[in-house]
Amino acid sequence: MKVILVILAFFAASFSITAQTAKVITSVNDAGDVATYELDCSVKFQTLAKGLRYNITRHEFKGPEMKNSYRLLLVMDGFYSKTLNSEMTISAVLSDGTVLKARKTIEEDGFFDGACTLKIKDPKALLEVDIDKIIIHADKDVVYTISEQNKAVFKKNLRNVMNAR
Repeated sequence: MKVILVILAFFAASFSITAQTAKVITSVNDAGDVATYELDCSVKFQTLAKGLRYNITRHEFKGPEMKNSYRLLLVMDGFYSKTLNSEMTISAVLSDGTVLKARKTIEEDGFFDGACTLKIKDPKALLEVDIDKIIIHADKDVVYTISEQNKAVFKKNLRNVMNAR
């Protein structure tokens, strides 16, 4: 009986991960030299942690001299900072200790709009490690810890964007 419960729990977990992956949308610019592959966020963004949503975009350029570029858009729900800043730093801490950072220039009024983009230089390497947490450096550090299930869904979504044609 315990074996059956364990097997059912395993299937339920794998089914919920599959159900959370997003469809990849493909578009090509008018000149036909740049293709864009991104997660379908028309209904809702994917969740990385409570209050933190994301989208992954790949731009594929025609020609041997240009490579693919990958970007991770992070959207913070209800993020508020009491201090007015000219820029803000967002960090992604990986399981191997690497820290990816992006500086976000804040609008003239000094308020952060709740979204920033991190460039992903090596998406294949990102599949090998996990994003453990996202840190927003504001008047105090706001830390978003990523659950194991969301790490798995993120990797599956990244892989889908990488393999889209």
